[in-house]
Amino acid sequence: MTATRVLVLNSGSSSVKYQLLDMRDSSRLAVGLVERIGEATSRLVHTPLTGGGGERRERSGPIADHDAALKAVADELAHDGLGLDSPELAAIGHRVVHGGLRFSAPTVITDEVLAEVERLVPVAPLHNPANITGIRTARALRPDLPQVAVFDTAFHTTMPEAAARYAIDVETADAHRIRRYGFHGTSHAYVSRATARLLGKDPSEVNVIVLHLGNGASASAVAGGRCVETSMGLTPLEGLVMGTRSGDIDPAVTFHLKRVAGMSTDEIDALLNKKSGLVGLCGDNDMREIRRRMEEGDERARLAFDIYVHRLKKYIGAYYAVLGRVDALAFTAGVGENSAPVREAAIAGLEGLGLAVDPEPNAARSGEARLISPAGAPVAVAVVPTDEELEIARQTFELVK
Repeated sequence: MTATRVLVLNSGSSSVKYQLLDMRDSSRLAVGLVERIGEATSRLVHTPLTGGGGERRERSGPIADHDAALKAVADELAHDGLGLDSPELAAIGHRVVHGGLRFSAPTVITDEVLAEVERLVPVAPLHNPANITGIRTARALRPDLPQVAVFDTAFHTTMPEAAARYAIDVETADAHRIRRYGFHGTSHAYVSRATARLLGKDPSEVNVIVLHLGNGASASAVAGGRCVETSMGLTPLEGLVMGTRSGDIDPAVTFHLKRVAGMSTDEIDALLNKKSGLVGLCGDNDMREIRRRMEEGDERARLAFDIYVHRLKKYIGAYYAVLGRVDALAFTAGVGENSAPVREAAIAGLEGLGLAVDPEPNAARSGEARLISPAGAPVAVAVVPTDEELEIARQTFELVK
């Protein structure tokens, strides 16, 4: 029997998201989530999807750590005949947020690889430790099975030095690994390729601007299938206005807050990462709620929306200049896929760049990849649902098959 299944694990600090896929047809066999790990109110939600789908199951109660969480996931999969001991399981693919410069492609996890991911913890302190915990637990459960790391940063390693380097002292930057790495790479890779398919072209023939707009948000300029620029930097803080992150800001603001407001480094970190962006501007980071408040005449919500859109326009224009020729602009992730007003506002006034949206397809709700630009528009505008789990599974399977 040929092994064609891949289990995708996304381990957070207190959660594990997972999907089991069959790579013969990219179908999902099961999906689930373990959340609030380490708390008395832990919860596991599991949905089998084989044979037309099954009953969603939930269990609540303490799940002490990631080891217990993954063992609970294994039990749920085994209940559906999809256990980790199945000979049909080819590999486990792990989302790893930061791979630095060393990892530019999916990588089979060895002790050496894991040690390097640990060395990158200082530049990804919120994410890499949780990813490492999930990897260690999965390796203990199936030490004989290939485990593959798929890095959020890998897609962006093709950026030229002119885009990746910060203009600071080179020796200092190199000593402390300070450069622009970019994130959401699996999403940008998937969406840029899917956009090319939507146009009936090979990715090597297409230049695409991808806007990944969720609670975290990032933009990328993709030339012929290769990333040449992206908005996030050393950390996911740089770039677009996000749900709770400020995005681009004068670095001297941090000095000012320390000297004048007496804030500590940790307090400034929390301000810029957790209390800024949309939530800092108007108290909400849900675009649906912001739009509702705008319709009621709320000026703070209106200003937050306008700042959000203004930043988007700046990046669209900048990436148009970087690429020189743009074939398509693609919106993806929660806000990008579901907020027609954001898409319309981001494109408004850019007709001189060949960008426009047709109000009717833009307003239509759909879970499918689709064009929302007028027929014959010089630049296609698309909505392309992202599928990071499928991208991780695809890269994992290609590596081990």
